[in-house]
Amino acid sequence: MKLHYLPPQDHPVHRVAEAPAACNTTELLAALVGGPRQIEIAEELLRQFGSLRAIVHASIEEISETIKGIGIQTAARLISALELGKRLATEIEEPKPGIHSPKDIANLVQYEMGMLDQEELWVLLLTTRNRVIDIHKLYRGSKNQSTVMVGEIFREAIRRNAAAVVVCHNHPSQDPTPSPVIWRKSQGSKCN
Repeated sequence: MKLHYLPPQDHPVHRVAEAPAACNTTELLAALVGGPRQIEIAEELLRQFGSLRAIVHASIEEISETIKGIGIQTAARLISALELGKRLATEIEEPKPGIHSPKDIANLVQYEMGMLDQEELWVLLLTTRNRVIDIHKLYRGSKNQSTVMVGEIFREAIRRNAAAVVVCHNHPSQDPTPSPVIWRKSQGSKCN
């Protein structure tokens, strides 16, 4: 069993968790197959069928009968993963809204934020062309207060490789007067 001789950081599941794009096809298949013989089974799959395209065209029964160690459930997982890959490749993504002015931001969030009964802080994650990647709803406070750690504002932006961020905050009390700034000595970050 090849898996037994590999250090944990070289196991297929760990490699996929670290950097899926850097994994070879055998590692990706092995992570799907799982179990103590996952590497051997993944190698046998590729040897018997020749390519991912051939595997996706095989029936679940054909895979489970041809490859020792693959049952109906594992074969179904394989076919499902490959089918999802096909769908992803042909999926047409709807254009994300662009941000060109404060009015664009207001049009995007004001209706939903205006209906909230507690203060919230949202971070709009943007591409280099100011297209919205996502709206990350970061904090939910009370009726009149929201405590924010500055580092948290940027965490999701860094994780999602956003080129820019826009921070949005509501005032359910209808009083837009800024809250007093509080300095946290232990962390040295400014909050309000």
